[in-house]
Amino acid sequence: MKKNIAIIMGGYSSEANISLKSGEVVYKNISKEKYNIFKVYILKNKWVVVTDNLNEYAINKHDFSANIHGKKINFDCVFNAIHGHPGEDGTILAYFNLLGIKHTSAPFYQMALTFNKRDCLSVIKKYGVKTAKSVYLDKGEKIEITKIIETVGLPCFVKPNNAGSSFGISKVKTEKELIPAIKKAFKEDSQLLIEEFLDGPEITIGVLNYKNKITVLPMTEIVTNNDFFDYEAKYLGKSEEITPARITENMHKKLELLATKVYKILNMSGFTRSEYIIVNNEPYFLEMNTVPGLTTESLIPQQADAAGISLPNLFHNAIEMALKH
Repeated sequence: MKKNIAIIMGGYSSEANISLKSGEVVYKNISKEKYNIFKVYILKNKWVVVTDNLNEYAINKHDFSANIHGKKINFDCVFNAIHGHPGEDGTILAYFNLLGIKHTSAPFYQMALTFNKRDCLSVIKKYGVKTAKSVYLDKGEKIEITKIIETVGLPCFVKPNNAGSSFGISKVKTEKELIPAIKKAFKEDSQLLIEEFLDGPEITIGVLNYKNKITVLPMTEIVTNNDFFDYEAKYLGKSEEITPARITENMHKKLELLATKVYKILNMSGFTRSEYIIVNNEPYFLEMNTVPGLTTESLIPQQADAAGISLPNLFHNAIEMALKH
């Protein structure tokens, strides 16, 4: 009997539209002969199953079921394609955990930990992983510009602590630019992370559980036309993404071991994509995305293709790994 698979997409954050695109790619690349596939929009104003002819059927939040054409549909597994809140921060996964519904992401605590950039970095540092110098700032706190610059230097990056797709991030080159950058980031989150600028090639690495084995996908080197890998660079073609990355065999091995180590340290499962900067032949960990983009422009699909893994195989594997656990 075919399993019922809900692909959840949308979410409550600035990344909702990107998530809807990711969810559509997943929907188009999962076999309808192998599974019963349902698109589920998780939006602030509604949770609904959306059919191909755009009919909507409300989700019963008591048990995450839907009544379609007079038939109650329960889901055997949820494919999580929600970037940001409530999918990537673990919120909705805790709900599924309570209901006993399996899903393609890591456990909710691991998702919450990695989504919080500051907490994630604090854990990683304890294991000897190199990270950028940083300052934490919460809304309402006194902004001590001189102290911030003394700690991280200029240029530096101002980032929302809980946000993705580079929303709210600024590269600050002068003291005058710092306050506007902080105000911009506070529009996305009440907690900020201000980091030193690391000057070196940026390498993004996909790691996942593929056929019961932690697998590091071919790495991508990011060469951006903008000041950094911002929204335009990620989604509007303002960057060159070179897969496999132009790095030495020794550096490739070092990054492969480090990416695997970080995946294990954080007790991850499912998809991840992490960013590293190489400075003086040493990789520095920036952050981890646990619901990485799955659109046609996204990096994980590119890396999977370079590894000889088709999108159907990639997505079917995620579902099978979830069902087995």
